[in-house]
Amino acid sequence: MIVKQVQYAIQILEFFASRRSPATLSEIADHFGWPRSSTFNLIETLSKMGLLYEPKYRGGYYPTHRLLSLAQDMVADGPLSDDLRQMVANIAAKTGETAVLAALSGLSAIFLEVVESSSPIRYFAHVGQRVPLHATSAGRAILSMVSPKERAAVLRKSEYIRFAPAALMTPEEVEAEIELSSKRGWFMNNNGYSPDLLGVAIPLPLKDRQFCLMVAGPAYRTADRVPELVASLREEIDRYMARQVEFGVH
Repeated sequence: MIVKQVQYAIQILEFFASRRSPATLSEIADHFGWPRSSTFNLIETLSKMGLLYEPKYRGGYYPTHRLLSLAQDMVADGPLSDDLRQMVANIAAKTGETAVLAALSGLSAIFLEVVESSSPIRYFAHVGQRVPLHATSAGRAILSMVSPKERAAVLRKSEYIRFAPAALMTPEEVEAEIELSSKRGWFMNNNGYSPDLLGVAIPLPLKDRQFCLMVAGPAYRTADRVPELVASLREEIDRYMARQVEFGVH
């Protein structure tokens, strides 16, 4: 369930990120088609929290630096280190394809770090993007790290849609694929979620986190390169784990 007030507040911040200039209450309300009274309540709340201000009296509202400061504090002290980000960048550079670091979020895998391929024809992805756990290589890699009981609960709740021709359509099919992939040490999804897209993922179980690394690109360009993609993922994971041991982090 989505809490509308929270969604609207985020949409206002995204609106400013796109606009990059102050906006009046009327401009914001007209942009979203919201009632003036509801828009006023949202703006007033964000203003009182120190997230919006008026650069000029009655000249419109604009975000303060408080949001940036909060984000920087979370990134600096949070679980996504520079080493993890660099690992994603290295994989993208080595393979020429889009690389992703993903984690669990409900029934979805959420992308925490993304470095897109520089190719004009590529897998377009962004930080914050969510994909179904059961239907993707990243999602199934993450599911392999949870207990069988918890995984079964997730698979029962999942919605089985034929996203693409090779989509898995039952919990039993997904569980069998996870078992097979776990034995070989890597997960692949070819034309199973996004048509003509191939993704390869490897679990990254850390001390207090469960991530996975994925590389994905058009199937016509990656289908014959799966061993190379797997090797690139493993090489970066091995380098990362060795560095953690060296510095006593893991």
